[in-house]
Amino acid sequence: MTTSGPPSGTLPEQQVRAMFDRIASVYDVMNSVMTAGLHHRWRARAADLARVGPGDRVLDVATGTGDLALELMGRVVPGGEVVGSDFSDGMLALARRKARRLAAQGRPVPRFEWGDALRLPYGDDEFAASTVGFGARNFSDLQRGLAEMARVVRVGGRVVVLEITTPTRAPLSTFYRLWFDRVVPLLGRLAGDPDAYSYLPDSVKRFPPPHDLAAAMAAVGLVDVRWILTAGGIIALHAGTKAA
Repeated sequence: MTTSGPPSGTLPEQQVRAMFDRIASVYDVMNSVMTAGLHHRWRARAADLARVGPGDRVLDVATGTGDLALELMGRVVPGGEVVGSDFSDGMLALARRKARRLAAQGRPVPRFEWGDALRLPYGDDEFAASTVGFGARNFSDLQRGLAEMARVVRVGGRVVVLEITTPTRAPLSTFYRLWFDRVVPLLGRLAGDPDAYSYLPDSVKRFPPPHDLAAAMAAVGLVDVRWILTAGGIIALHAGTKAA
């Protein structure tokens, strides 16, 4: 199996990590502004596609501030566990802060820990599912990241990828270009980090379209790979099952 894949970012791994450390404090606010709050709904759909239930153990890769991991937690109680893994200490600090607030209310929460998506610190077949929400396009080697997500999932388990994609039909394609090429960088300047929010549209443009991502998932041993387009074709949710 080759570890080469379509380029999914515009910065080396160390620079991507530093960028997410810098923007951690504004990340959730910017997500809500850029998606009109709909990103929570998309994460809920991704959690549904993981097909996990009480007692299952799930890994959320590139967990960021932990929203998808928190969504998954509601699917695996009682008795289950969610691990949220990320290589940005800044993002993990915010995810752990959310978890502490919820734990203080008596709610079960994920465990958040440092991990590199290209070298996951977990054994083979440890999880019922692995997910990534808006993080796959930041993998410096997409194929390797997908292979790692598949490796740690048991046979019959699910791998789910939630990502922004590029719509091809007008008028949404025109609006999309205006939004990502003009408005998002402007929001980044207002947030104090124009480089980070110029990187975002570039990373989306370089990310493979849905059929190519499905092929990449199949290449790492996933079967029955399917995808759903939502939000007028701006959001793609892919899911596949690990073959024996």
